[in-house]
Amino acid sequence: MRHLLNVCGIATAAIALAAWPQESAPAQESAPAAATGLASTVKAERPEVKVGDQWKFACAGGRISPDRLWVVTSVDQTGIKGTENGQPLALNSDMNELESPRGKDTDSGQLRFPLEVGKQWNYSDQWVDYNTPLGTSSGPSKGSVTVVGYEKVRVRAGEFDAFKLAMKASWGPDVFGYSGTADRTYWYAPAARVIVKYHSADAMELGGVFQERECELVEFQLQP
Repeated sequence: MRHLLNVCGIATAAIALAAWPQESAPAQESAPAAATGLASTVKAERPEVKVGDQWKFACAGGRISPDRLWVVTSVDQTGIKGTENGQPLALNSDMNELESPRGKDTDSGQLRFPLEVGKQWNYSDQWVDYNTPLGTSSGPSKGSVTVVGYEKVRVRAGEFDAFKLAMKASWGPDVFGYSGTADRTYWYAPAARVIVKYHSADAMELGGVFQERECELVEFQLQP
């Protein structure tokens, strides 16, 4: 999920040298499952995404109302195709975005199945962002991801047992010469087949611009 899940959209927004504050009620989360000994035994396999699956996310304007609708239209060995707000959407088999109305990624690195607490991986991405204040931008990013826990998380779509993941990334330089870093925390819920909550804190290396963003799942409908 480029938003739920995307280096370029956040990085290039920082170029504008303006933060986008967001207000939302804090999620009510229980103690991590690790406290009960469950985390070490839970594993999530790659989701069986089906034609007709759909999710509504709220990412903009303080997450007051849904602003992003994903609908799956085809699934095959090459990945998942669908629409985002009626425009083309492409995901790989691990549900990482490859193309959306917002841009493109070669590997956003957010998910690697199967998931289990303690798993780690590195990723390297080449991204394109169509919607920066300075126009279309592109550049590299790289980072590392760790599955840090398994716990309950509450979003507007409900309460889920979810894997908590932490990403540390660096991006740039982009075509305008900007670089920066990003810390991301997000929760993947097997019952919803997607990342249900996402928080990102980004900073520019030059100028020290800091920006936070969040997305959460509002509604979803899965095929049996």
